[in-house]
Amino acid sequence: MSTTKVWYITGASKGMGLSITKELLSKGHRVAATSRTVNVFNQFATYGDRFLALEVDLKSEQSIESSFTKTIEKFGKVDVIVNNAGYGLGGALEELTSDEMNENFEVNFFAAVRVIQKALPYLREHRSGNIINISSIAGFAPGLGWSMYCAAKFALSGLSEALANDLKPLGLHVTNVLPGWFRTSFATPDSIAYNKNQIEEYSYLREYHEKMNSMDGVQLGNPDQIADAFLELVSSKNPPVNLFLGSDAFNRAKSKIQQLNQEMSDWEAVSVSTDFK
Repeated sequence: MSTTKVWYITGASKGMGLSITKELLSKGHRVAATSRTVNVFNQFATYGDRFLALEVDLKSEQSIESSFTKTIEKFGKVDVIVNNAGYGLGGALEELTSDEMNENFEVNFFAAVRVIQKALPYLREHRSGNIINISSIAGFAPGLGWSMYCAAKFALSGLSEALANDLKPLGLHVTNVLPGWFRTSFATPDSIAYNKNQIEEYSYLREYHEKMNSMDGVQLGNPDQIADAFLELVSSKNPPVNLFLGSDAFNRAKSKIQQLNQEMSDWEAVSVSTDFK
């Protein structure tokens, strides 16, 4: 019996999504890849029947639903959903406009919600499958200067954990992936938006934005290794609910957990003081 699967990957035209798509195709898997324009996928034409380019508006339920219809028509099933589409948003909360914040949540959170809703009927039918939501280490241990982006990724992390509980009885697995820095285009202006309004008192946050720009091309993470990690994940009978990718993310998470444990210990008396005596 073939171990190859059908993968549905959002934001597959660049960054992690592109690397994952390339590696999976090279290993014999079938991939339905979404982007806002399909001409970016011309490089995959040689994979013929194993690749499906999908032009999808992730803000549109109808567009997403149509993409799944096309995926099932071509491949007969879908096994793994990878919610990868997203972009960074830098700026202090006070500086950001409603439009900037809403757009970031639309792409980083609600797009994944819509994709999962439209994928579930097919996954439930087979009582098997994996949903992989790509959050960020910022969705567990926030840095400075990215408040709304962190909030959107925390929301995706929370949704993933809740869904992992809800969907397990149906034979479906959900994994929240929290990457650190990978050597992709994410640190470039193509994948990051910054606040248009700037308040002088928050100038200290700009240095953290500059640090991001200076990391481009020297990040620790190798994006071509992500597909192998995901293949190990989907072949496991007990995949993790949270998977930190990259040594930087792993170590940052350990520090956050230590900090949380210490904080809980320091404030335990206050925590339990609110019970009825």
